[in-house]
Amino acid sequence: MAKPDARTLLFERIRSRPAKFVHVCGVPYAVTHETAENPDDADHIHLTLEVPPYGRLRAAVNTFSRLNRAAGFDARIRVGIVSSTYEKRPEPSLEELPGQDYTQLEAILPITYEHYDREPLAELLMEKMKRAIRADVWGELYARDHLGIHQIHSRRASCAVPLDLHNRDGALQLYYPDNTCELLLFKFCGQP
Repeated sequence: MAKPDARTLLFERIRSRPAKFVHVCGVPYAVTHETAENPDDADHIHLTLEVPPYGRLRAAVNTFSRLNRAAGFDARIRVGIVSSTYEKRPEPSLEELPGQDYTQLEAILPITYEHYDREPLAELLMEKMKRAIRADVWGELYARDHLGIHQIHSRRASCAVPLDLHNRDGALQLYYPDNTCELLLFKFCGQP
C-alpha cells in the first residue's frame, strides 16, 4: 500500500485534532476576492500560497466584520502596518506555534492602527499581495475542501464577540522584490 503524502497526512491531522495555531511561509500563487451568494457577505481576500511539501494553502484575510455589522457595531477593520527590510527570502515552511500576542509586538514595534472600509481594504490587500514574492501567515489551520489558514487577526474580545482569546493573534507579513517587507496586524471594533 502506498504511503500517504504530506498533504493527506496534514488533512487527517487537522480534522482529527483541535484547531492549531500555525506560522506558514509560502510563495504567493494566486490572490482572489471571496465570492458569496450574497455579495455583501464576501468578507475575505484569499491569498493562495505554495508550501512544499503540503501543496497549496489558502490564507483568508478579513476585509470587514460581518458579526459586528449584524450586531450594529462598526464593521471596519483597524490595520497596523510595520515596514522593514530583509536580506534573505524565508524558506517555505509550516510549523505549529504556542501562539502570538499583539501586546508583545506593540511593546517593541511602533504600530499605528488605521480604520479601513471594506472596499479600500480589499484593494489595498490585493495590491500588496500581488506584489509579494513571499508571505508569512500566522493563524489557525483548517481543512474543508481545501487546506487553509484563517483567524488572521486579533482574537481578543470585540464589540460583537465576547470570547477573549489571549496569545492567538494572527498576522500577515509580505515580502517584496525590492527587499522590503510589511507586517500587517488586524483588529476589529472593541479590541484593545
